[in-house]
Amino acid sequence: MAKGDPQKPKGKMSAYAFFVQTCREEHKKKSPEVAVNFAEFSKKCSERWKIMSGKEKSKFDEMAKAIKVRYDREMKDYGPAKGGRKKDPNAPKRPPSGFFLLCSEFSKKQPYITKVAKLKKYEKDVADYKSKVKFDGAKGPAKVIRKKVEEEDEEDGKNRRRRRKRRRRKRNKETVYLSPCEYLE
Repeated sequence: MAKGDPQKPKGKMSAYAFFVQTCREEHKKKSPEVAVNFAEFSKKCSERWKIMSGKEKSKFDEMAKAIKVRYDREMKDYGPAKGGRKKDPNAPKRPPSGFFLLCSEFSKKQPYITKVAKLKKYEKDVADYKSKVKFDGAKGPAKVIRKKVEEEDEEDGKNRRRRRKRRRRKRNKETVYLSPCEYLE
């Protein structure tokens, strides 16, 4: 049985839908006892529709326009059934699902997690800086130790890429997120 309002007007049909409907009626008149294979039938109908001239199609277009006018007129008069089931404002709310509880808990921790990540990044940058810089307190500012530039071979370039990939993997493994309690200790 159809769901919805029985008072609602029937929908509009396209010209092609009218054409298929007439083809089905013709087929039933010619051979009423033969079962119709839908795939083959729709292929034949579409082939016939493509071959049809504009004059033949205009008959179906007029039928579709007439149905559209009727549908529009009935829809103006039609108002959906009112007085459906309304929600009780005093009814208790459902409890949130586990996912929403987790999200609310995590969103409270999120600012601390980002602060910890920034702190870890700063500590790593300081360690990198110290490894590159030679501190000499008596002479003044720090001096950066520079490596001699060597000629690069193709193999050396490949090895450098491999080392970079290893460093990236290592960095990703070292990322640790602390809870707010651990962060404050």
